[in-house]
Amino acid sequence: MHQHHHHHAGPGKGHGGHADPDRRSRHWNRLAIILVVVVCYMIAEVVGGLLANSLALLADAGHMLSDAAALALSLFALWISRRPPSDRRSYGYYRAEILAALVNGAALIAISIFILVEAYERLSQPPEIVGGLMMAIAAGGLVVNLVGLWLLHEGSSESLNIRGAWLHMMGDMLGSVAAIGAGLLIWLFDWYWIDAVASALISLLIIYSSWGLLQEAVAVLMESTPGHIDPDKVRDVIRGVPGVVAVHDLHIWTITSGMESLSAHVVAEDGHSYDDLLHTLRRELHDHFGIDHITIQIESRDFPEHKCPF
Repeated sequence: MHQHHHHHAGPGKGHGGHADPDRRSRHWNRLAIILVVVVCYMIAEVVGGLLANSLALLADAGHMLSDAAALALSLFALWISRRPPSDRRSYGYYRAEILAALVNGAALIAISIFILVEAYERLSQPPEIVGGLMMAIAAGGLVVNLVGLWLLHEGSSESLNIRGAWLHMMGDMLGSVAAIGAGLLIWLFDWYWIDAVASALISLLIIYSSWGLLQEAVAVLMESTPGHIDPDKVRDVIRGVPGVVAVHDLHIWTITSGMESLSAHVVAEDGHSYDDLLHTLRRELHDHFGIDHITIQIESRDFPEHKCPF
């Protein structure tokens, strides 16, 4: 028998805390709490923005709307990613989280461009703004953001999806700071133009924070090798296992944050037990790189090699 397929660890056992159900439900609970608070405060900011005639407040409310959408998407993604794999969806629904991160990033950039256009129009004829009210409402928004950041901090290192929500909150917090500063200058000096400048700064900030998120989400969807894994080192580790002659068709990709997969064709020396070889390879890949979701095809030296396009 020249081929031996080994598939270890289903989606529930992926490396890293991400696939841990307790952690997922903790993420879910925190996201749900923040979503309710954000929606309530977003309504307050829209009303306040209209009463104070402040674009910076409306920009902040727009950002809060995108926060709410991000949180709702993240919640939906966490819920759907719990669904078990099927014949059609052999990996389950883990990628839903990456799709949510992609949509979040794209929505943020679209909102930012809209606000930038509005700010440009306002700069030529700055309207009157109620600085005191603007400052007070922005300060409330700042408190909401700080609470959200504190609740999401732990999960942001574990999941791209949670990091997306955390980035929204971080951008929103800086947006609230900009609105407070603008409100203070309007209240003290009647600099109405500063409102448009603050809203433009908020928008640029949002675009900056979303760009990295979009890049990471696209990298996952393009099956790129995860940034923290060096494929050359993986090759060296596989070649270093006694009995391995060569390795080809090596692919490493991310299913969802914290869950990497690997597939490879390994040419083995004659006389080596394929089972022992697979066991050693699996252990080495787990110990060096934390990859558990592995498929390896073992071939003998005279196995006819097909040409893989990758």
